[in-house]
Amino acid sequence: MNYKLLDGKETSKQIKEEIAEEVKQIISKGGKRPHLAAILVGNDGASETYVAHKVKACEQVGFKSSLIRFEDTITEDELISKIKEINLDEDIDGLIVQLPVPKHISEEKIIETVSPEKDVDGFHPINIGRMTLGMNAFVSATPQGIIDLIQRYNIKTSGKHCVVIGRSNIVGKPVSILLSQKSNTGNATVTLCHSRTTNLKEICKQADIVIAAIGKQGFVTEDMIKEGAVVIDVGIHRVKSDKTKTGWKLKGDVDFEKVAPKCTYITPVPGGVGPMTIVSLLKNTLIAAKKK
Repeated sequence: MNYKLLDGKETSKQIKEEIAEEVKQIISKGGKRPHLAAILVGNDGASETYVAHKVKACEQVGFKSSLIRFEDTITEDELISKIKEINLDEDIDGLIVQLPVPKHISEEKIIETVSPEKDVDGFHPINIGRMTLGMNAFVSATPQGIIDLIQRYNIKTSGKHCVVIGRSNIVGKPVSILLSQKSNTGNATVTLCHSRTTNLKEICKQADIVIAAIGKQGFVTEDMIKEGAVVIDVGIHRVKSDKTKTGWKLKGDVDFEKVAPKCTYITPVPGGVGPMTIVSLLKNTLIAAKKK
C-alpha cells in the first residue's frame, strides 16, 4: 500500500502563517500583541529544548514571549507566588510551567495555581472538565495537535474504530474523549488501551485509526496493524545511531519502517505530532488574547 505521511512540519507551518496573519490584523486595528510567558525550573536538557522551540515559535507568529528561569533550589511557595503574580499581570495572556518540575515541588499544586484563563497548556482541572463536557476550553496541546492533523488531512473519524494506546492525562485520556465527542473530528468508537490491557494486539488489529502514546520505543509492530489503517505516533525517543553526525536519531512508539507499508496515512518521527503540539499552544494563546 502506498502510504501518505501526515506531515506535521508542513501543516504547522501553514497554521503558523494563518496565526501570524491574524496577529497582523489585530495589531493594525490597535489591538494588543499576544503574550506567552514560560517558567522553566532547573536545567533539564529536554525541557530547555522544548522551551526554546516555544519561544522561537512565538517570534515566528509575532507574539511577545517571556522566559522566566529559576534554579532547581526554588521552593514550592516561591514558585506558586510567581505564578500568582503572572496570573494578575494584565499583559500576559498565556502561561506555561514547563514540566517536569523538581521532586520537592508538587506538580498538581503548580497546575492548579495557574489561572484557567491563562492555562494555554490545557492542564488545569477546570479546562479538562470543560473539555470533557464538550464546552469551550483550552485543550491540552498534543491532543489538539493530533485533532488538527486529522482535520487538515480530511481523515474521516465518524463511525470509525479508534484505538488509543496509553492513558496519560496529557495525551491518551484527552484524545480519547475528543475523538468520541459529537464533532467534525469526533463520533469515533474509541478503545483506550494501556499496559494492563490483555489482548492488545487483537484490539489494535481492529482499529481504523491507531494513536500510539505509550512511551515505549518501537512498541507498535506490523502484526498489530490492519491494512489501510491510519497510524499516529506520539512517542519520541533518542536512539543511538552510527548513521548520524550526532550519534543518535529520534524514533517513535511505532516501528515505522515495517508498519508504514500497511497504512493509508502515518506520522513520521520527528516531524509529525511534535510541531503540531507547539502550534496548538500558539492557537490557545491567541484565543486567550482575543478573549480580553
